[in-house]
Amino acid sequence: MHTWFVTGASRGFGALIVEKALAKGDQVVATARNPKAIVERFGAQPNLLAVALDVTDEAQAHQAVGQAIARFGRIDILVNNAGYGLLGAVEEASGAEIEALYRTNVFGLLAVTRAVLPHMRRQHSGRILNFSSIGGYRSGPGFGVYCSTKFAVEGLTEALAAELAPLGIHATAIEPGYFRTDFLDSTSLSVSPIEIDDYAETAAVVRSKAKDISHNQPGNPDKLAEVLISFVDAENPPVRLPLGSDTVAAIEAKHESDAELLAQWRAVSLSTDFDPAA
Repeated sequence: MHTWFVTGASRGFGALIVEKALAKGDQVVATARNPKAIVERFGAQPNLLAVALDVTDEAQAHQAVGQAIARFGRIDILVNNAGYGLLGAVEEASGAEIEALYRTNVFGLLAVTRAVLPHMRRQHSGRILNFSSIGGYRSGPGFGVYCSTKFAVEGLTEALAAELAPLGIHATAIEPGYFRTDFLDSTSLSVSPIEIDDYAETAAVVRSKAKDISHNQPGNPDKLAEVLISFVDAENPPVRLPLGSDTVAAIEAKHESDAELLAQWRAVSLSTDFDPAA
């Protein structure tokens, strides 16, 4: 039996993971800004602890983890799922919008992870699943600031995986593509109110396409949750887990592009080293 700690558990991927973990017979600490939404969705269950958590509040993160340990005695799996998107050109995003996004997507993830890690280190075991995105592997117009937060998640996860492996703890960045959740709805996606005409052929096109894609995404969120329920038992989990055919295609395209870049600029890249000693 595992004990899960899931952020952003009232809807989307978080709620599906909670549902399937409970169905498996595991213990779940499900957190959200409004824990009543969790109780309303799942009811009162002996294996479920609904806890209030705004991930941007570091003190509350420690309190939530303390409640989890008091109830279940351990945390085996941390799912850093809480987060949201920001749509708009980089220049269109305000400083306040950017700071708010980083407080949730990056600093919130860090706060919860730091609160959980002392307990996992004491156990010499644990799994950390950090929700990234295909946007954490390659960026694009309209989602530049959002993607930058996911690039940060990727870098943190790579470092955590290396730092924690000797302690029996694994960290993986989960990289979904477009899945049919509410991510592109106003509940999960903030849209910059400023629109600059010069970005009509780039970010503005993405703004328009986002409306068409919403609830028509190719990915099945139920299948993603099923994969993660099984994934936590993998003996040698990878540092990244791409999920979705669009994610696979995007990664392959970036690999090809990077290979072409290296071939074209290889001589220039190598020329910046010190000359070999005579």
